[in-house]
Amino acid sequence: MDAVMTQGILDAGLDDWRKLAQGLHGRFLTGSFADGVRFAEAVGEGCAEVRLADTFVDVKLISQDAVYRDDDGAEHVFAWVTQRDIELARRISSIAQSMGIAAEPSAVRQLELALDTADLAAVGPFWAAVLTGSTESYESGNVVDPTGRVPNLWFQGTDAHETPQQRFHLDLWVPYDVAEERIAAGVAAGGRITYDKEAPAFTVLADPEGNKVCICTCLDR
Repeated sequence: MDAVMTQGILDAGLDDWRKLAQGLHGRFLTGSFADGVRFAEAVGEGCAEVRLADTFVDVKLISQDAVYRDDDGAEHVFAWVTQRDIELARRISSIAQSMGIAAEPSAVRQLELALDTADLAAVGPFWAAVLTGSTESYESGNVVDPTGRVPNLWFQGTDAHETPQQRFHLDLWVPYDVAEERIAAGVAAGGRITYDKEAPAFTVLADPEGNKVCICTCLDR
């Protein structure tokens, strides 16, 4: 099924959901674990991930067979949002409304790790083995834990350099309508903005020691 790009997702009007790194994410305020179980049972079929907490349920929607056609007409299959996920999101929102369950889309977030490397082929399988227990989790330049318990790790190409030099940084994906607030909170807590020329896609913050995190959104990608 064809991948739906970011603007198409935004145009779908999914008020209860936010697109983060690859998929759609929603948080539904169930109020109790028992009500969460009932909600999860009602919406679980077709979802990539459903996680229950005492007072809310987090849902992730993504298709593993999304198809993207580049400018040369070549097809690429990858994990992304498709029309199937959009329709499922609408169905889940309808179920939530019928059960009197409110959504809190501003609360969703996704953390990814990024590693600078000049030798992807050498380090990729190592990190897949360490993080997930299998080199098979290393695909297309990324390490993705099939259980979803370990953050995705992606590799940023760089020239070879002497250590010490920063290699790891965090990518924190937040809803596009939360990013400015989160950046301001980081600055107020002693951080500084080191790069914002590609905002709102991402803004780089550094802590007082220079350790960096990218605040990422789905916009302008």
